Amino acid sequence: MKELVKSLVEKARERLQKLQIELARTDIDVEEMKKLSIEYSKLEEIVQLYEELEELESDIEFWQQVVQEDPLAERELTSSRLECERKLSQLISLLLPSKDYDSIIMEIRAGTGGEEAALFAADLYRMYTRYAERKGWQVELADFHDTELGGFKEVVLFVRGKSVYKYLKWESGVHRVQRVPITESSGRIHTSTATVAILPEVSTVEVQIDLKDIEIDTFKASGHGGQYVNKTESAVRVTHIPTGIVVSCQSERSQHQNKERALAILRAKLFQLKQEELMEELSRQRKSQIKTAERSEKIRTYNFPQNRVTDHRIDYTSYRLKEILDGDLDELVSKLLEFELAETAKRILS
Repeated sequence: MKELVKSLVEKARERLQKLQIELARTDIDVEEMKKLSIEYSKLEEIVQLYEELEELESDIEFWQQVVQEDPLAERELTSSRLECERKLSQLISLLLPSKDYDSIIMEIRAGTGGEEAALFAADLYRMYTRYAERKGWQVELADFHDTELGGFKEVVLFVRGKSVYKYLKWESGVHRVQRVPITESSGRIHTSTATVAILPEVSTVEVQIDLKDIEIDTFKASGHGGQYVNKTESAVRVTHIPTGIVVSCQSERSQHQNKERALAILRAKLFQLKQEELMEELSRQRKSQIKTAERSEKIRTYNFPQNRVTDHRIDYTSYRLKEILDGDLDELVSKLLEFELAETAKRILS
């Protein structure tokens, strides 16, 4: 992976030199300058991040030597490693050629396991919102159905920030937890699941909705324990008749705002449906199964007795369960991005 990243950065450096010559032309027009400037800025960020990574690797080597004589240096070593992982995930995200989005819709639903599954869904909600805070992303709650013990049967949120889709798209799938539930008196370990779906928020240009194809209902928004948070019918439910997709939104007091958000979620679902149809067709053409991040696939296990988190797609295990559930996802995200970059490079080279 290190050599692959290095070679891609070298190509970025070569392209930067060519862009400098292009941008210095006296006959360059405004539109071309704008286009080349955007490319230049991205490539410059790639090179800068790589140089910062090289410095961090030197720091890690230094602290590895120091820690042999002074165990207190372990803290500095850990800090440098975590920062290295964070910057590496940033760099790989920039190197990946796939289309990116700065806004996503995240759906978290309780799976098998009853109340424990709902509590686990709430844990995942907290994990992702904490991760978003670390990244400086904006999170907006769109819809939720909670339980009396503080879990979520379902929660839908918007997450907005630079390259958010690239960082979180691999979170789609079935997440499994193994632990002793608070509802279990005998101390037996239970296995429960929750599903996560990551949908890019698409524009009205990318997906157009015919108003004749939808039905819109209003209802009173509810809060914890089913108590109404307002007395007006501000919550909105949108049904797409051709597909049967139903979307609701109740986070805003304004019926108009809830309607706009519900339509945004519906657009994302229709876009995802179209992408899945294209992938199925591509799979038939290739006569081979294409690995995707579908919700039907078990992607990760959170094992509390062993303090272990395992991502089954890349066969990677971390023993930092508490930190990960507290929103420190950079370690896992970095490994997934490395995997994606390696797979992309294979396709390009073949």
